[in-house]
Amino acid sequence: MEAYLDNSATTRCYEKAAKRMYQVMTEEYGNPSSLHHKGIEAEQVLREAKKILAHNLKVQEKELYFTSGGTESDNLALTGCAYANQRAGKHLITTAIEHPAVLQAVKNLEGQGFRVTYLPVDSDGIVRLSDLEEAICEDTVLVSVMYVNNEVGAVQPVGEIGELLKKRKKPILFHVDAVQAYGKYQIHPKKLHADLLSVSSHKIHGPKGMGLLYAAEGVKIRPLLYGGGQQKDLRPGTENVPGIAGFGEAVREIYTDFEEKRDRLYQLKEQFVEGIQRLTGTTVNGRTGRDSAPHIVSVSFEGVRSEVLLHALEERGIYVSSGSACASNHPAVSGTLKAMGIKRELLDSTLRFSFSEFTTEEELLYCLETLRELLPVLRRFQRH
Repeated sequence: MEAYLDNSATTRCYEKAAKRMYQVMTEEYGNPSSLHHKGIEAEQVLREAKKILAHNLKVQEKELYFTSGGTESDNLALTGCAYANQRAGKHLITTAIEHPAVLQAVKNLEGQGFRVTYLPVDSDGIVRLSDLEEAICEDTVLVSVMYVNNEVGAVQPVGEIGELLKKRKKPILFHVDAVQAYGKYQIHPKKLHADLLSVSSHKIHGPKGMGLLYAAEGVKIRPLLYGGGQQKDLRPGTENVPGIAGFGEAVREIYTDFEEKRDRLYQLKEQFVEGIQRLTGTTVNGRTGRDSAPHIVSVSFEGVRSEVLLHALEERGIYVSSGSACASNHPAVSGTLKAMGIKRELLDSTLRFSFSEFTTEEELLYCLETLRELLPVLRRFQRH
């Protein structure tokens, strides 16, 4: 039996999304910048997908920009806005538990003369509004906070942060990395008072290499790329038409019967957490109820290195992660777990289990039973 429990890394593509992409690649394959019929046909594909996304996010179509994924969307939002608005100030605020796409982008900006404040989090991995208020100064131009943490599923108070920033006399741009939240929550950037919002397709059963940046009308952004003028010069280059079509199809599909799908994810999470807590020497990190993301469970296993356990599970056909898949090529202690104050001896003993609508109870029971068998053996082995 196989159990794919690494859906925060990537998801299985919807059949409808894959079929739509194949249709575009083989039938509506024109360049959307071409003036002939094939080009107009491809342009119509882009418009249809953008219409789906704009309707879902409750924004204007002209406020949406297609990118290659969440990483590019984050970089375009942060770097593009920092440079475009630096006359107003060079102070940026983010959190200690952001995705590498945000943390590395602001680190690069620090090297270019910008000042960055990294907000701490509590033991559940959640930012305190009081810390944000204290960090804001006259030079602050942008705040970036993720909606859902990709390692432990902590849900940040992005709505309250948006309200707080909106009340400031001096405008401060607000960016939300919604990569792990989209498809799990109904997200409306204007309701959150978010000026910028990043989304990724392959986290919601769409194709890889496809993302979206929402940028509110009037927000100044400097492009990272220069080329043929596509997407109002902000993100030039021939659009990934098949990817965009698949992305639109995935959005339509994941938000169909949405509440039922989310309720089922929470039920699966509750069952899994209960099963994990019955195992000896385990600690579930962060919140696990409906005030946490429905699809992520972070577990520390006392006396077992995460890499050893991960590969032991893999041999049984169970696929999980030891943290952010995007940081897997740079093994290091999780900054998120450190920021939450997780015990030092558990930092390298933590795995992430993440679910999707395709996850079954049978998969979770198989995983729990396998852990029950493996843990005593691995602990004995590591003692020697």
